[in-house]
Amino acid sequence: MSISKAQIKQVRSLQQKKFRDELGLFVAEGDKCVEELQKGFELLYLYREGENATRAEIEQMSGLKTPQGTIAVFRKPVLPLAPSLEERAGREILLVLDGVQNPGNLGTIIRTCDWFGVHDIVCSRDTADCYNPKVVQATMGALVRVRVHYANLPEWLATQQCPLYGTLLDGKDMYEVLQSEAGHAVIIMGNEGNGISEEVRKFVTHPIRIPSYPKGTETSESLNVSIATAIVLAEFRRGEK
Repeated sequence: MSISKAQIKQVRSLQQKKFRDELGLFVAEGDKCVEELQKGFELLYLYREGENATRAEIEQMSGLKTPQGTIAVFRKPVLPLAPSLEERAGREILLVLDGVQNPGNLGTIIRTCDWFGVHDIVCSRDTADCYNPKVVQATMGALVRVRVHYANLPEWLATQQCPLYGTLLDGKDMYEVLQSEAGHAVIIMGNEGNGISEEVRKFVTHPIRIPSYPKGTETSESLNVSIATAIVLAEFRRGEK
């Protein structure tokens, strides 16, 4: 069975957000990633080198410098509106991303949330698209278990009644704050270069920071946002009994 030029063109077009939104589709590559995504997304097309596609066709459809030989097209899900934590049981965390624009960072954050049992992420409109192929690859299938919502953050944050933690340079030592806190929490992480925006910062009720060591010595200006997210989530979960 040969693949038409139109099919190749359509798969290749999914590298661009415009066509992902227009067609309601996204693409994933590699056996492991595709296998995981099949657990939660509707698979429409599957192309494998040596089975139903040639190496040349895979290379034309792929967005990778070194194609892995398997390309799948999935239907994007229709998610409910960004959730609230008020009626959930236990010590639930909801992550908010304000202007995180690097696809690799977003993908790593989604995968990290999967590890720490964070099931929902609410993103600002200018955060990277979670169905960007680079994001999808970096999640390693975690998109099946972590729902990513996009919203007007100030409007959404104004409806939240639980503590709103935000990572700020002038925040309190995270290790002191999180040891004494319990219950639901919304954790806000900001843009790679500028941090949390002014319009979102005013909603933060619990400003926190990750301290550097040794105290008072010169260090890097900041942490990568995906690494910072992992540190905060790990500390928050450590306090659970």
